[in-house]
Amino acid sequence: MKRNAIVILMVVAAVTLMLFAGVRMSRSRAGVAKLKPVGKNGSVAPDFELRSLDGKQVRLSDYRGKAVLLNFWATWCAPCKIEMPWFVDLQKQYASQGLQVIGVAMDDSGEETIAKFAQQMGVNYPVLIGKEAVGDAYGGVEFLPTTFIIDRQGKVVDRVFGLAGRSEFEDSIKKALGPAVAAAQASAAPAKQEAGR
Repeated sequence: MKRNAIVILMVVAAVTLMLFAGVRMSRSRAGVAKLKPVGKNGSVAPDFELRSLDGKQVRLSDYRGKAVLLNFWATWCAPCKIEMPWFVDLQKQYASQGLQVIGVAMDDSGEETIAKFAQQMGVNYPVLIGKEAVGDAYGGVEFLPTTFIIDRQGKVVDRVFGLAGRSEFEDSIKKALGPAVAAAQASAAPAKQEAGR
């Protein structure tokens, strides 16, 4: 009995080590110069430049004036597969109010595999090829998914490590979009309820 417990512990430790090593190795080693790590909420999100799946160079600063949901993910990440459809819906729902979802693929499975995965998931937002230096600038992306919600001024409103509920993302998006959006949403809710009666 005692030997079985030791074997199970060793297997769990080995699997944990392999997962950690896989995450670390899956990140691109190319550097991004002089990015400072993100601190607490309210800190300015570090700018970066990454290539999108369609070959364009994309900077976070290109989206200044918009609220940004910045999601670090990977094709092998099971929780990522759960939340990506939410992000597709949130992009549709809030794009006209100034939201831009951006996905950063943090695995090395190749652009073709990443593009095929994004297409299968129905992704309607830019997917960028991640680099370890960008993840490090955001405090080190040790867990996938990791998501940052950034307001129109480029400040971090919220950070989510791992899987959270859709409503939590939506609440953070409303904060990032600003008080006018939250007020409009609140006043629209009673009108919808009244129309449903």
